Amino acid sequence: MTVFLLTLLGFVTGSIPFSVWVTRVARRAEVRRFGDGNPGAINAWHAGGWRIGLPVLLLDAGKGALPVALARFVFHIDGWTLLPIAIAPILGHVFSPLLGFRGGKGIATTFGVWTALTLWLVPTTLGLLMAAMMRVQLIPGWTVLLAMIGTLGVLLGLQAQAPLVTAFALNLAIVCWAHRRDLTAGPRWRTRRQRRGGSS
Repeated sequence: MTVFLLTLLGFVTGSIPFSVWVTRVARRAEVRRFGDGNPGAINAWHAGGWRIGLPVLLLDAGKGALPVALARFVFHIDGWTLLPIAIAPILGHVFSPLLGFRGGKGIATTFGVWTALTLWLVPTTLGLLMAAMMRVQLIPGWTVLLAMIGTLGVLLGLQAQAPLVTAFALNLAIVCWAHRRDLTAGPRWRTRRQRRGGSS
């Protein structure tokens, strides 16, 4: 019953569209009219700068971390029983019923979930790989995909427990779905000039 309730909590908190609500209250604007139309922290940043984008980023990460942290550190849930709790916030964010099941892309929530699961390991690895991919690759979806595949490789190389590897693989599948438009276009590699800061 505890696992079910925490999974439900994870989905409900994950589905809260902080980017939409915060932007409406603080900026009186619709976040989905900015950038690529995604209801996420990046477009909240576009809508109102760091004063809106940073709080939304922290809230989106927090809603992923909260149920997983409760499960691990309060109820001492581990192993396979932790898997649905870890995936629920990401599913809630990407398929938010409050947005007609058309939610965000789940990156900030992913960082929150994996901070609660592994503390620094996965967030640091994923963050560094995303930064590296952005230097050589132009399409955001491919940047995320390649960084997540690299992070999965690190987990496998470190012989992480099977539930963790499975959770990350499922997370990767969900994020791929959220970025499916980018991924169908194929990657676009930066030229040397673009890497040095030249025009695209």
